[in-house]
Amino acid sequence: MHPETAPAGSDVLTAAVDVARAAAEETAGDPGLVGEHLGVTAEPLGTPAEGVALEALGAVVTHSFASRQPGYVGWYWAVTLAAVPGEDRVTVDEVVLLPGDAALLAPAWVPWHERLRPGDLSVGDVLPATEDDPRLVPSYTADDDAATDPEAQAVATEIGLGRERVMSAEGRGGAAARWLAGDFGPRAPMARQAPGPCATCGFFLPLAGSLRTLLGACGNEYSPADGRVVAVDYGCGAHSQATLPAGEPTEVVTSARYDTADFDVL
Repeated sequence: MHPETAPAGSDVLTAAVDVARAAAEETAGDPGLVGEHLGVTAEPLGTPAEGVALEALGAVVTHSFASRQPGYVGWYWAVTLAAVPGEDRVTVDEVVLLPGDAALLAPAWVPWHERLRPGDLSVGDVLPATEDDPRLVPSYTADDDAATDPEAQAVATEIGLGRERVMSAEGRGGAAARWLAGDFGPRAPMARQAPGPCATCGFFLPLAGSLRTLLGACGNEYSPADGRVVAVDYGCGAHSQATLPAGEPTEVVTSARYDTADFDVL
């Protein structure tokens, strides 16, 4: 930052560099933390009340000094001084440490739930879902009789209504999009070379509900997708219908034979 020179009419304040430096050193706690004088800037006084002349408001200027505070590269000390018209007495209004144009600043604060990324959760961590999480919606509202009826509760649990909240259409759509675009989606290199899609594989376990036609889980321990959510049109070499190419059986040789068809030319 390069402050502009204060206009005429504030000569007392402009010349009060030593007063401003002393105030900055007192605030810094160490004279060595206040560097060279960078300049002085006149502060706007605003609009005076009706019948009051602008000159009666006095003058206010801000002196700037380079900062030598460790860890505050590019910052500067700003000392604001004021004076009553017609008097030589200078008043220190405030002393602050401000960032300059090339100052190192901390990044903008981001709420914790926006800082989290997939994979950040570790053992013992708790990630509470917010009430307004768009991925979740209320499951169902039961009347008093149904809430205390064991048979009704059993049916509700069986069809997935035993939870207070379930995934919303937005939540299901987001999950499906991630899985289809992942390593076990239809465009994966493994799927392009597979003998058949997962939809026709005996080890394919379709998901329940609206995702059944798109996704399922792999139950083949020899597949790289075992225990993972896979697309119906994903595939791998461990397909249940995969067979070896049919061809003529190869004769098994059990004794030594001489090759009389080919010979070396010396």
